[in-house]
Amino acid sequence: MAGIERVREIRRLRTRRKKTIKLIARVKAGTMDKAEAMRKLRKMTPGAGVIIAREGWV
Repeated sequence: MAGIERVREIRRLRTRRKKTIKLIARVKAGTMDKAEAMRKLRKMTPGAGVIIAREGWV
């Protein structure tokens, strides 16, 4: 049964990656405020600090 949970985990990870890419693209396009994007990232993923630092939003 471990395989089924792993499939769910992978699906959640892929969805988070897609959402993260969309958020970053919106900030770069200027359609979203950086503070709002950071708030959403922190709520969405535990690795938000790394993403925020990588993008230079600090």
